[in-house]
Amino acid sequence: MRLRYPTCPWLAALLLILGLPPFPSGATPAVAARIHDRIVAVVNTELVMESDVLAEIATDIERIKRTTRGEEQERQLKRAHHVGITRLIERKLQLQAARTKGVDVTEDDISRTVEEMKKQGERMDSADTKARQAVREQLLLMRVVEREVRGGITISESEMRRYFKEHESRFALPEEYTLSQILVRPRPNETPDELRERVKKVTDGLKGGEAFEELALRYSDGVNSARGGRLGLVRQGELHAPIEQALAPLQPGQTTDAIESPEGIHIIRVDDRRPRQFRPFEEVRAEIQSLVFAQKSEDFFQIWLADLKDKAYIEVKF
Repeated sequence: MRLRYPTCPWLAALLLILGLPPFPSGATPAVAARIHDRIVAVVNTELVMESDVLAEIATDIERIKRTTRGEEQERQLKRAHHVGITRLIERKLQLQAARTKGVDVTEDDISRTVEEMKKQGERMDSADTKARQAVREQLLLMRVVEREVRGGITISESEMRRYFKEHESRFALPEEYTLSQILVRPRPNETPDELRERVKKVTDGLKGGEAFEELALRYSDGVNSARGGRLGLVRQGELHAPIEQALAPLQPGQTTDAIESPEGIHIIRVDDRRPRQFRPFEEVRAEIQSLVFAQKSEDFFQIWLADLKDKAYIEVKF
């Protein structure tokens, strides 16, 4: 990538044809009065304007101004501006590559895509020129990347097995519990002391040897109280974090202390637990192939994009 100022005749001529000076900051007052925009980057024969960048990062600007103040806001706005310029440069390089490689999109392609997007809930006007142009660019980007990057990717058996070995825990089934619960919910106008007293009756009953199921039937406010509080099978990660932590050291037959959550106060018994199970390679082959393909696609894309930048004339005006 060559970053420099426009000194070559063709670029100076292009700027003059467009009615824009090579260096907007040095424009005469008369010229400056006519210009409400400025060039922020040159990508081969195309320009990136300040208005393009502001449109690209409009959502980011709104969020930053809403959530930050002072120097932090200024820092984030500058960063967003820089990221916006970078994205637009990369997009132009890819679109230029699409033209060079003869990648094209027809009006029928655009219409079909617009209709599909509308079916998925997108609000789009099929006749909106700007919307159709945006769809066209997205289709071009997808197709040139598919042709220049993804189309040449192959995945070997050894790559998949190596990925599986390095990420074996990713394909494990989570630990499972079979649980029963007594849930004591706060009642209208009930004081904290009264709530604690109801919970104490449960804990005292358990210490005294009363059956968990009978106490659930008598005191639980959970929907499963009539079934002795039985929750059934629950996977690790499906419960509130404090409950998960309380269950971690327990063996079947053991019961937690009282645990508070937004729902109320829980007392939970572990009826059974099944340890995490590792699925065999053949069972997850398709999933691994997809993950390796995605990883290689990103790696190859970055290499391809870096090559486009290296061969391009790019000038950024800070």
